Amino acid sequence: MSYQTIQVENRGDVCVITLNRPDRLNAWTYEMAAELADAVTAANADDDIGAIVMTGAGRGFCAGADVEAVFKAQAEGGAPAARVRPTDWVQLVRDAKPMVAAINGAAIGLGTTLVLPMDYLVASTQAKLSLRFVKMGLVPELASSRFLFARVGFGAANELMLTGRTVSGEEAQQLGLVDRVVAPEALLDTAIAVARSMGENPSVALRMIKRLATENAAETDIRTIQGREGEALKVAYASPEHREAIAAFLEKRTPDFKTARSG
Repeated sequence: MSYQTIQVENRGDVCVITLNRPDRLNAWTYEMAAELADAVTAANADDDIGAIVMTGAGRGFCAGADVEAVFKAQAEGGAPAARVRPTDWVQLVRDAKPMVAAINGAAIGLGTTLVLPMDYLVASTQAKLSLRFVKMGLVPELASSRFLFARVGFGAANELMLTGRTVSGEEAQQLGLVDRVVAPEALLDTAIAVARSMGENPSVALRMIKRLATENAAETDIRTIQGREGEALKVAYASPEHREAIAAFLEKRTPDFKTARSG
């Protein structure tokens, strides 16, 4: 598929998706949402791809929703304010192969909430993050009012959402909002390396671990948590990748999970 607002490049077994509206600091539009959903879906269907990295072109990661193309149009009746996005982004991310964000610059509003459901967040020292919805008279979305609390805790999450202030990459790491901060020139290579270290593992187990993390992170019933884990283990025990892992261990060789899946 030809994209207008993003670029897609495979770096070996890692699919790199780049938000590509640098003149608008990669501000989000409905067209971008549809293209992102298509690119992630395609990467998930490609057995040569083990993981996905998302970054931004130019000096911004994503400056939030495009005020003119989205908010102004909605306010003037040009687009319904409650318009449904083409795909449930949060569900897509949580069901996807491992996803790592490489936050190269400003990630404002939706620019931050886009990445909160991902598995690992790497930020540049030039990154700036903000959940500034309150500044626009709005509230957080994309389940960020859960993922933010899970990442930074009750007090910090409330402070970030209720003030709408912007934090640097370094402060974001101190808060737990991102997982690692690196120099700009090391950002993409670091994110790809992290993604690859996840994606090279058995795909069945990876997807089930992500599902368990999604379902159990806020679950309070221990028996329910263990029940979900038990059901997942039944599937994992029967998978060809598990059998290949055992065989490779006994034969003292590197496992070939891709061949095992297709065999």
